[in-house]
Amino acid sequence: MCRIAAYLGPAIPLENIITRPKHSLLAQSQRAVEAKLAVNGDGFGVAWYDGIASAPGLYRDVLPAWADENLISLSRMVRAPLFLSHVRASTVGETTRANCHPFANGDWSFCHNGQIPHFAAIRRRLEQGLPDALYNARRGTTDSEMIFLSLLANGLDDDPLAALRTVLSDISETDMLRPVKLTCVFSDGKNLYGFRHASDGIAPTLYLSDRLDNGGRAFASEPLTGVATGWEMVPPDTLCRLGPDACAFTALAA
Repeated sequence: MCRIAAYLGPAIPLENIITRPKHSLLAQSQRAVEAKLAVNGDGFGVAWYDGIASAPGLYRDVLPAWADENLISLSRMVRAPLFLSHVRASTVGETTRANCHPFANGDWSFCHNGQIPHFAAIRRRLEQGLPDALYNARRGTTDSEMIFLSLLANGLDDDPLAALRTVLSDISETDMLRPVKLTCVFSDGKNLYGFRHASDGIAPTLYLSDRLDNGGRAFASEPLTGVATGWEMVPPDTLCRLGPDACAFTALAA
């Protein structure tokens, strides 16, 4: 499964999360320890906000993260107060740039780990639920991008928790042999959200750090330190929102 790392706080070089830590996202791309696959080599991407422009910058490629020298340079030179990064192990969709995460639309950016195993059976229905502007914005073929666009179509701008409730209902599956699994991290450029869910109760991992040395906080599929000390698991079916000055948890059923 894919690996995700994201950050909100005072501006830092992207490398402080993506490449430098002991168990950085780059390390996880080859040596993940809390996923079915240790290697995540089907592309990577970064979305970052500079605190001035509302829309994020976006860099994605189909190369494995460890094979792109540009990623090392980019991560060293770009500083941002908010960014999302992702390394991909594909389940649905070809290895193309359009299928690499993060996805971006307007102010929003989105990363996903997991899958909708019955996606082919419900894709047409989900597409019909998109307004024309979002339908035309779709560039790839993944279930991940469809989840993102469906969230936008169901009010992500106004109420992220309500949008999640609606989309989870739309993609629900009762076959426990083929469970829906969803861990996502997304942002509107001001807040950073993390959420995880699985229809069989075994959701993919997502950790939230304590305050880092500079006061910022991070989400990651696996602790960037390599150990869980200083990291807590985001509770399943609970939306965690990191804002500029606060952290809040809201249960899906609340």
